[in-house]
Amino acid sequence: MSSLRDTAMTSKAWPFEEARKVLKRYQKAPPEKGYVLFETGYGPSGLPHIGTFGEVARTSMVMRAFQELSDIPTKLICFSDDLDGMRKVPGNVPNPEALQEHLQKPLTSVPDPFGTHDSFGAHNNAMLRRFLDTFGFEYEFISATEFYRSGQFDTVLLRAAEKYDDVMKVMLKSLREERAQTYSIFLPIHPDTGRVMYVPMKTVDAANGTITFETEEGKEMTLPVTGGNVKLQWKPDFGARWAALGVDFEMYGKDHSTNTPIYDRICEILGHKKPEHFTYELFLDENGQKISKTSGNGVSIDQWLTYASAESLSYFMYQKPKTAKRMFFDVIPKAVDEYHQQLRAYAGQDDTQRLNNPVWHIHGGDVPTSDMVVPFAMLLNLASVSSAETKDTLWGFIQRYAPDTGPETHPGMDKAVGCAVRYYNDFVKPAKTYRLPTDTEREALEALRAELAAYDGDINDEALQSVVYAVGRDRFDPLRGWFTALYEVLLGASQGPRFGGFIALYGLQETIGLIDKGLAGELVG
Repeated sequence: MSSLRDTAMTSKAWPFEEARKVLKRYQKAPPEKGYVLFETGYGPSGLPHIGTFGEVARTSMVMRAFQELSDIPTKLICFSDDLDGMRKVPGNVPNPEALQEHLQKPLTSVPDPFGTHDSFGAHNNAMLRRFLDTFGFEYEFISATEFYRSGQFDTVLLRAAEKYDDVMKVMLKSLREERAQTYSIFLPIHPDTGRVMYVPMKTVDAANGTITFETEEGKEMTLPVTGGNVKLQWKPDFGARWAALGVDFEMYGKDHSTNTPIYDRICEILGHKKPEHFTYELFLDENGQKISKTSGNGVSIDQWLTYASAESLSYFMYQKPKTAKRMFFDVIPKAVDEYHQQLRAYAGQDDTQRLNNPVWHIHGGDVPTSDMVVPFAMLLNLASVSSAETKDTLWGFIQRYAPDTGPETHPGMDKAVGCAVRYYNDFVKPAKTYRLPTDTEREALEALRAELAAYDGDINDEALQSVVYAVGRDRFDPLRGWFTALYEVLLGASQGPRFGGFIALYGLQETIGLIDKGLAGELVG
């Protein structure tokens, strides 16, 4: 066993903790199917949101940790529940009124309102796969529609008919009396209208693999449970899918957590060992509301990639999955800078520290080197004071600060510069609010201006930070008030970078000019 594998066996990083649970399943014998199966599910009732990405990213991290612990082959399946009936029309699609007549039809039978795919379900599946492919995930995609209609689900569906009473007993315990009166685990799909029907069963014939029921029009009908003629209600479907595929690990949001015993028991009734599972906290928008596919609130994957790298999003997803996360635009700069801090730390860490470092899990152990010579937050402040509309403006300052850098030699930095310009213009610029200095602040700013005008030392972050610190130390207690004044008077923001580093990047004379504008009230104007 390698020393890294030894270290992984005791690592406290959450992906390793989850992977060790999966490994325990096969201590006595390897899986009969020949691989360990990790699954992530997706309900394509609306456009994929960033939480969907998070689920696949985190599952991939657990699978990668498992690969470090064991030589058993692995597989990741992304399963789309696209045979579900469309219960309501999403509000964020074109011509939503045109979809009204298709309510209760499977999503793969609803026309695509975007006009690009065979169905709404196919459109949303394509969106999901495009997003996942952007991040290089290795996965197999399975459509529920294909899974049901191709016969891959038939064996378990026939077993569900055979064990109908046992599965119903599990479900009925969780239902209110009124719902229990008409509930069935099977949902027939009307052969004429194509709608998913929520109707009680008259009989379930396990020997012939059929169900008999009365349609909404009062007509008695018998259908085979196989071949895509019926689908399972979503809770039984969860457990049945685990049994059909032989799933070993699946994670989901805490809104599913109360159903876990139901999923597990149904999986066992249908002949398979329940998988390991991990419950994560939900993603919230800036107002603390749950992010929803149908309402489209929160940050989308495309929006994040407009302003930051894919790796910074993976970093955000790695952090504290058991803690609810607010997903809005203000979290992006912090995620970018923390990701690069971890990249820089990785080179000097031992195996234990590396396996606990998020970047090991983001990059599957093949960790790159950061080429960010200026923090993202600093780029935003630089863009702010220079009113940068293009990358060239920022690169002019960066190359004076770090002459050996450039777009060709530092492609990651160049991408970040472009992101910073977009982020500044879309979020920082509209929100900038400058104020005039108080008398104490004015006197301190005049003193700082004089110190900078007389300064003949090295132009580096620490030396200039000492100058800023010395000016404030004699005038402010606590010192935080001095830095708040610098940010609010000179940068139009409530917080900002280490100001010595900002001066080194922006330039001595440029900073003196900025102070002059702040003192004259020109920035407020």
